[in-house]
Amino acid sequence: MARLRLPDEVYEDIKEQIVSLFCDYDIKCTPISGFEIATKLGATIWPYSALGRKRRRAALKISEDGFSIETEDHRWIIFYNDSKCYGRINNTIMHEIAHFWLGHIEETDYEEAEAKFFAKYALAPPPLIHNMGVEVTPDSIQERFDISGEAAANAYEYYMKWKRKKCRKNVVDYAIYEKTMLECFELEMRG
Repeated sequence: MARLRLPDEVYEDIKEQIVSLFCDYDIKCTPISGFEIATKLGATIWPYSALGRKRRRAALKISEDGFSIETEDHRWIIFYNDSKCYGRINNTIMHEIAHFWLGHIEETDYEEAEAKFFAKYALAPPPLIHNMGVEVTPDSIQERFDISGEAAANAYEYYMKWKRKKCRKNVVDYAIYEKTMLECFELEMRG
């Protein structure tokens, strides 16, 4: 299935939403933990292994990775497949946070595309990659942000596009929300 391309203004809005989330919930260090953010947002987090055999099979039918629900009494629960690697689990948790934070109520391809981008950007934002203080490689991104090798390769590719667009003559043209993110993480803006 082809990846759904969202309008540029939607990507920008999602980035601003992520920065707002980080600042509002005092997220200011890497690696960025979906578990920490979900807990701060009031979610209950359940691994598939804590479910009985019948419920675990039902959960796996819903998703191999994870999903979230809102109960009748308005509690938000994230279920995740804890047999996956940490990077995949953290991405799944962040993906479910995206659905919650962005106010998704339907299960459309559009909302899925938003949630996928949200998780990708939130777990390894280019401004934070740029200000790591080490040579930027897929390996250094994987180590700093504790993401999978595949996610690190994707983050590196996205960072390089960001850098080509933002950096001119060793000066970075940060967007306002990017400057705010660096302030939240207490980082000096590197040119």
